[in-house]
Amino acid sequence: MTEQAPGRLWVGIDWAKEKHDVCVVDDEGRVLGERQFRHSGEGLVSMVSWLLEFAEGDATHLQVAIEVNRGPVVETLMARDITVFHVNPKQLDRFRDRFRVSGSKDDRLDARVLADSLRTDGELFHGVQPLSGKLVELGELSRLAEELKQERVRLGNRFYAQLARYYPQMVALGRERVDSWVLELWELFPKPEDVKRKRRSTIEKLLKARGVRRVDAEEVRITLGAKSVEVAPGVTKSAVLHARMLVERLKMLNRQLRDTQKQVDQLLANIEDSEPSPGQKVEQRDVDILLSLPGVGRMVLATLLSEAPEAIATRDYHRLRLITGVAPVTRRSGKGIHVRRRQACHSRLREAVYHWARVAIQHDDLARTRYRALRARGCTHGRALRTVADRLLRVACAMLTLQTKYDPTHTKAA
Repeated sequence: MTEQAPGRLWVGIDWAKEKHDVCVVDDEGRVLGERQFRHSGEGLVSMVSWLLEFAEGDATHLQVAIEVNRGPVVETLMARDITVFHVNPKQLDRFRDRFRVSGSKDDRLDARVLADSLRTDGELFHGVQPLSGKLVELGELSRLAEELKQERVRLGNRFYAQLARYYPQMVALGRERVDSWVLELWELFPKPEDVKRKRRSTIEKLLKARGVRRVDAEEVRITLGAKSVEVAPGVTKSAVLHARMLVERLKMLNRQLRDTQKQVDQLLANIEDSEPSPGQKVEQRDVDILLSLPGVGRMVLATLLSEAPEAIATRDYHRLRLITGVAPVTRRSGKGIHVRRRQACHSRLREAVYHWARVAIQHDDLARTRYRALRARGCTHGRALRTVADRLLRVACAMLTLQTKYDPTHTKAA
């Protein structure tokens, strides 16, 4: 290994599932060492020890660039107080052209590109901040809830497809086909002819137990008792068999989703009681302030706190509008000016602020007025919602700075 006096060292790590390529360069861009490590506990420990040898045991001299902002590699480095910077894969692709214009690529080169890009353009990258244990748990639970919802939609579509084969009356009951009461109703009447064999009180008991008010027992009985479609022999039996297995999986997903949402609520209730954000005043919690905003629910709040903790803690409105995708991208060339939607953003944050704005225009007069005005000017639904979300982010940062809850009568920040 080349002798190196203590000084700032730049490290690039091209991570993978089985191995990681690592490159170390000095302030002059000279390569001091290149090595490959296995993705294992022993391999990651060896990687950190190897890097600390260059820095003579002082982790403050090491600056690491990597394409991910979480995971075992990042956590292992940060556990040893090594500074880590997140590099967007698109940025890496552009920086690679400085080394090879042919478009060729390999893992060893990417590690070198990461290290040298951090050395020359470090101001373009954002440091990865350590998260508290509760925020890590909150982020994992919110991602789990999102996965469960996606899986429920997928299985719900398959359930609907089976009903459409032989039982369109059940489909006509409404759009919430994967709600628990619909699944239980189907279990009571898996076939159209089963409706005539049960009493109306059975349906009333189910609807009352599940708190369903948008339909009554008589309406359900009439709908399910409508004339059935004629199907080929064996279709009903096979569809019922398939649907029964789907119902069992859907009921399990509904139960898991409810449990996950309860855990998210519990975390949100005490996350800042013991771990306040930097600079936060005692009299008001960030959770309470953000929840006072129209359109903010448990999952939107959990996503904001876990995926953008630094921007929330510093009340960085400009950073938030970039990573959530509400800030448009402008391209100017000659006399032409083109404004388009921002694609380089955090996908989960983009989804969260979309639903935030969508619900806000349903419950907040100011947000609804802004949305309608934008639509009247010719903006698309998505463009109008992004503009509403932009204002909501600005209002949220102002509220967090002033430590005040949302006041719909206050229009100065609008």
